[in-house]
Amino acid sequence: MPTELIQLLLNGLSVGSMYALFALGYTLVFSVLGVINFSHGAVFTLGAYFTFLLIGGNVGSNGLLAGFQLPFALPFWLALVLAGLGSALVALVIERVAFQPLRQRGADPLLALITSLGAGVILVNLIQLLMGAESHAIPTSSLGNLPAALNIGGAMVRTVQVLLLAIAAALVVALTAWIEGSRSGKALQAVSEDPITAQLLGINSSRMIQVAFGLGGFLAGIAGGLVGLSVSIAGPYFGIGYGLKGLGVLVLGGLGSVPGAVLGGLIIGLAEACVPADFSGYKDAVSYGFLFLMLLIRPQGLLGRALPNKV
Repeated sequence: MPTELIQLLLNGLSVGSMYALFALGYTLVFSVLGVINFSHGAVFTLGAYFTFLLIGGNVGSNGLLAGFQLPFALPFWLALVLAGLGSALVALVIERVAFQPLRQRGADPLLALITSLGAGVILVNLIQLLMGAESHAIPTSSLGNLPAALNIGGAMVRTVQVLLLAIAAALVVALTAWIEGSRSGKALQAVSEDPITAQLLGINSSRMIQVAFGLGGFLAGIAGGLVGLSVSIAGPYFGIGYGLKGLGVLVLGGLGSVPGAVLGGLIIGLAEACVPADFSGYKDAVSYGFLFLMLLIRPQGLLGRALPNKV
């Protein structure tokens, strides 16, 4: 296999795996509520900032926390896990404040979508208030003695990219095994099929919704930390672009489909990797153009279910 092709495939799979990991958070919440959680991008951003602070990062010269630095510096891997847990906690707070009251009142799902958007805007503005609008970098030296690049089939690939792909794959496999093989995973599937019937069968639907939010927040936090390591944290709003791309992945793979989110993420990542460097500014146009064409052929997404006809 030509070296250039190996390089292209690994680049595409690395980026696509992050899109997939991000979109899984959307997918979990949509599967149980039928609503897109627009605050997910802000939780992703928080994961990056949490990781940056926990490894001993120093806040810049703007914001209320200007010059702040924790009195300790954790290893990157421990910081990443703790950042994921912190992001999961924030996601649970969002569920409790923005979703649960509306759900208990039987409000229209559109209202939950609006409140999630409001929660995301509040979080992003809070980050900017505390940390400023400047970018922060997670140094690759946080990885310890790992080499900067690896030789794979003659192609020199950044170690960070290989780690992104490996960690994302491990998390997807673990999530799939949990959903398919555990009692709580089966309960989550039952709630996603019919929450009222699941409740009648003794399943605590509210608890499963909280589990979906917590898992989605954890995955977003991990993805945020990894992307921050790979390309830096480009300010409080850097999660918006990934949020939009995650929505595209969600729709392409099929609303509520975990395998679809993975497949959609990898396809969009590979599509972007195929764009020549001289036209890199058109990557979004290529990926969304591909999404548009696919949905014209299969409106329910690659692995989604066809919507029933209403008469």
